[in-house]
Amino acid sequence: MILSNPGGLEPAEGRVALFGGVYSNHPALLATLEDARAAGAETIVCLGDLGAFGPHPDRACAIVRDAGLPVVQGNYDHSLGHDLADCRCGYTDPEDNRFAAISYRYTYAKTSPEHRAWMRTLPQAIRFRLGDRRVVLCHASPRRINEFLWESTSPDAFLLRLLADAEADVLAVSHTGLQWLRSFSGRRAVLNVGAIGRPPNDGRTGAVYAILGLDAGGAPAVEWRRVEYDHDRLAAEMREEALPEEFVETILTGWWTTCLEVLPAKERARGKF
Repeated sequence: MILSNPGGLEPAEGRVALFGGVYSNHPALLATLEDARAAGAETIVCLGDLGAFGPHPDRACAIVRDAGLPVVQGNYDHSLGHDLADCRCGYTDPEDNRFAAISYRYTYAKTSPEHRAWMRTLPQAIRFRLGDRRVVLCHASPRRINEFLWESTSPDAFLLRLLADAEADVLAVSHTGLQWLRSFSGRRAVLNVGAIGRPPNDGRTGAVYAILGLDAGGAPAVEWRRVEYDHDRLAAEMREEALPEEFVETILTGWWTTCLEVLPAKERARGKF
């Protein structure tokens, strides 16, 4: 379990904004922070993967650090921080891995040594209490930093085991890029907050994140929020940086054109292809 060295937060009050997968999308990051503050979130936490996919990764790092946000270490952050040769994204398909290698080489070259050293210090999990609910945040799962928790392939029994092993009432993860929520008896929940760095393969160009709170009865409650940002500007920056046109197309259309092979059948069927 990666929770043996958790990061810490004070007990949270009110609502907690959770987002993951920034993927160097600094306009979406700024829009998300502005929206979360306007929505009354008292705490904002990033669930990792600051770099990847997009241009100018140092910009996203600077925004998060300047804001003093708690950050869970994602697989990208771990690889960059430890000067590894690849992103350890967890892909098995050759085409997925080809695009992942292009993204990682660019991101590593464009991320400053200062930011990489900071990424090395990030915790792989954060624990806090929201009311009487024990909340655990990690990048992919409590078991592995690059495990894919898909909605269609995560049975209730498996998710309940993750909650029990993590000693959590609420578990929030990211990594897959697709958001979902599973609640159990109104007292426990597992949610994947998706990724703000690229749209969730639904033909819309905005970013999606979650605000976690408690309802009147003390049960975990999630509000999904979609924010718009200047995706045309981001696409222009990506082209200026000679990033793959497939990446640019995703930003402009809202449909994934890369890293599709990893999708289970049900998630793949929801997309354009």
